[in-house]
Amino acid sequence: MNRVSELRASRGDYEGSQRAKSIANKLERGLGLYKEIWSIGWDYLRNYAWTDIDISSSMEMFRSVSDLNQILKDLNELTQLKSGKERTDWVLRNYQKVLLRCKSLFGKLLQVFVRSGPLRDLVLTLQIETQGDLVRDCLELGSNDLKGLIQVFNDLVVQFSGRNNNGRGSDL
Repeated sequence: MNRVSELRASRGDYEGSQRAKSIANKLERGLGLYKEIWSIGWDYLRNYAWTDIDISSSMEMFRSVSDLNQILKDLNELTQLKSGKERTDWVLRNYQKVLLRCKSLFGKLLQVFVRSGPLRDLVLTLQIETQGDLVRDCLELGSNDLKGLIQVFNDLVVQFSGRNNNGRGSDL
């Protein structure tokens, strides 16, 4: 994310640079990040885990897992390319597709996480950054950071998305 911040600053996007730097600082704090993860986890438990979620929200959650998996597949394909030219060609061919998947993903997640709190704030922040060209910046840099963030987010969604008929969580 520091590289994204530097890229944005070099283009004169100082506001976007500061947002990326803020995210990088949160990720680099190490144990300080656990407080935020704890807040997000507690928000999930309080607002979603012990309540009945309607069928449409459950379906959106499962559809979001599909989007996440496809985004990870795309990013894996990109990271396998060796030369800068191959990566540039890949980005030119696939950027719109990846961007649309990201927008679709965040739209679905916002339909699931409807209550205000740290979890919804996280999804909103990621949605804003996607609209602010985070995907393009990461693809341009060939960064594995976005892939890592999406993998962590995917693991969390998969872990917490299982529901049985009683509305209680189940392992997938």
